[in-house]
Amino acid sequence: MTWDPKSYDGLVCDLDGVVYRGPEPVPHAVPSLVADARPVIYATNNASRPPESVAAHLSSLGLQVGAADVVNSSQAAAWILGDLLAPGSPVLCVGGEGVGLAVAAAGYQVLSEADGAAAVVQGYGPDVRAADLAEAAYAVAAGAVWVATNTDATLPTDRGIAPGNGSLVGAVERAVGHPPHRVAGKPETPMYQLAAERASMPVQRLLAVGDRLDTDVAGANAAGMDSLLVLTGVDDLAAVVRAPVALRPTWVARDLRALVDPAERERCEELTASVRERWMLIDGGTDPGDLPWDDPSALLS
Repeated sequence: MTWDPKSYDGLVCDLDGVVYRGPEPVPHAVPSLVADARPVIYATNNASRPPESVAAHLSSLGLQVGAADVVNSSQAAAWILGDLLAPGSPVLCVGGEGVGLAVAAAGYQVLSEADGAAAVVQGYGPDVRAADLAEAAYAVAAGAVWVATNTDATLPTDRGIAPGNGSLVGAVERAVGHPPHRVAGKPETPMYQLAAERASMPVQRLLAVGDRLDTDVAGANAAGMDSLLVLTGVDDLAAVVRAPVALRPTWVARDLRALVDPAERERCEELTASVRERWMLIDGGTDPGDLPWDDPSALLS
């Protein structure tokens, strides 16, 4: 296969580990997106910040982004509630301010305590406390529908890898004895469907860009969207080679320069071909520990 990023009409781009780590940009990410110039919907499983805040952050890094260009998992969760609740129903919101804002914008009553909650929307927030998780558990145990914005176990930051919303969801799950009734963010499909709707394009005309196999790539595959895995965040080359079929990206690149730089495009094509060769060996019964590594590793230097 020939890597031609221009064969896609737009991008659905993850943020943490792809465009930035904490407040700082990932090397080469911003100049590459500026040079690419195609429509981009920034889709993040991080539910803590409202789209306006995310857009302001991206703008401060040098990108021209408005709130309408950002889709987060809080918005996807609020969208899911439309299939589960009557308009105006009371919803307990756990997480950063983005969770409650998205739920309120969708027309629901936002609660901070469990009493009377018809549903719980649980998302990430840096200030989430044990008391907040307890309220979620009380509401779910009392019969509230439980929607998790996302289940990412970890979150890349400028200081390293921190516990993500999936770790917090796991605490509530241990308390109530079952997982959330619905998950809005990647790897589920609502966020990609919402992004395609926002871009006014079919999913087949969009390229999903991410750094995680279990969320970005799995979600793209489930939605019928091609994907580009960049090695600037959570998953490294070894994880890509060992990935099961459902988590395998369409393309693999060092970073976002593969979108615009001819040399990096060629490197992306070579790296992806090398990875696919190893997938064929694994699918044919080769132990991943016996795979040759010289070629793909050399392409990362």
